[in-house]
Amino acid sequence: MKLNYKRTLLVGLAFMTISAFWQMYDNVVPLILRQSFELGDTWTGVVMAMDNVIAVLLMPLFGRLSDRCKTPLGRRIPFILGGTAAAIVLMNMLPVMDQKLMLTPFIVVLGLLLVAMSTYRSPAVALMPDVTVKPLRSKANAIINLMGALGGVFVLATTGMLVKEGANGPSNLPPVNDKPVMRDDYTMLFLVVSLLMLVGVVVVALTIRENKLAREAAEEQARLDAASPNANLQTETTAGGKLDKATMRSLILILLSVTFWFMGYNAVTSAFTRYMKFYWNYELAESSLLLMVATIAAVVSYLPVGFISSKIGRKKMIQMGVILLAASFGVAGLFKSFHPAAYVVFCLVGVAWAMINVNSYPMVVEISKSGDVGKYTGYYYTFSMAAQVITPILSGYLLEHVGYYTLMPYAMGMVLISLVTISLTKHGDNKPEPPKSALEAFDVGDD
Repeated sequence: MKLNYKRTLLVGLAFMTISAFWQMYDNVVPLILRQSFELGDTWTGVVMAMDNVIAVLLMPLFGRLSDRCKTPLGRRIPFILGGTAAAIVLMNMLPVMDQKLMLTPFIVVLGLLLVAMSTYRSPAVALMPDVTVKPLRSKANAIINLMGALGGVFVLATTGMLVKEGANGPSNLPPVNDKPVMRDDYTMLFLVVSLLMLVGVVVVALTIRENKLAREAAEEQARLDAASPNANLQTETTAGGKLDKATMRSLILILLSVTFWFMGYNAVTSAFTRYMKFYWNYELAESSLLLMVATIAAVVSYLPVGFISSKIGRKKMIQMGVILLAASFGVAGLFKSFHPAAYVVFCLVGVAWAMINVNSYPMVVEISKSGDVGKYTGYYYTFSMAAQVITPILSGYLLEHVGYYTLMPYAMGMVLISLVTISLTKHGDNKPEPPKSALEAFDVGDD
């Protein structure tokens, strides 16, 4: 049994386009809200939290709707095509409203855009397991996540070339270090990302025969299940069992840890372009380059992190990653303006996040019974998304009412709290099998 790499890469194009969009969203939308519409950081944080609120409400709904959908194109592809088409139209309206300073229409269109993106993320993620038998899904998921990383890197690498700095004239905001705050033109960036999304999903629709591939995968899975009848029996007898008090306590501590390190990490990623602009007085190109350094460092770290985790265990690796992440944010907070050493610091941020991210979701699933993996996966994403709803608002309030210098100490503090909670955990640890190949190191979930 061998994975069809070409087909999996084609399926992964859908997730690549999604990741590219969210990287652009996190980079650009906060700057538009501050520079053009002069929203305070608190309200900017509220807007930046909208996507996670909408995702929590709509992603399960559209996941279930796609389960029940039957069309000649399949169950998932109609949602991918429709959601992408709506997103492309809506996202290219935003730069126009930015230039004309139309705040209310901008917020309305942004809300509709976030709804459009939420309609097809679950179907896009579900497409891979639909057409892949269970023993090959880990390796296939690694390819999907690699494609997502490439989408993010593409946006970060091209942002500096596509954004016209200061082309929309000066903002009414107070000068930063005696320099007027200029409004950038993001039209080309939105256009290029939308073209990437269009090409990606059209290729998926033209090359992936979803109904045929899903039927073949289901037939192959049935043959595998028939050859191992005890697997189904174990799932039925162990699903739904209650955890004892000690294990439940560990589960709660792990989920609290997930909340706190996401609150720290997401505070930085959702505010970093503003931090660079209004505190370090550097433009979007430089902030994109720093974030790209962190992303590439994380990707490169997946394989060695997987091997080291197999030697020392997931909990110890997470603890080391949390300490490194907190220290990196602490050092970054010492810089009062941009310094070349920031590239080293953000490289370490990427490594630290890989150390945490590779092992956190598996610790939650380790506690689950064999038939309850989906339920515990839901717990993980509920807590991680809740953190990403709260932290842009909370950290944004501090940025606005205390000062931009609070961002890195805030992030460091949240991450250090997670060190306490993860250290108190007694269950869910394991020494996983080392990755069998470099590719399998990318099987870390789709956070």
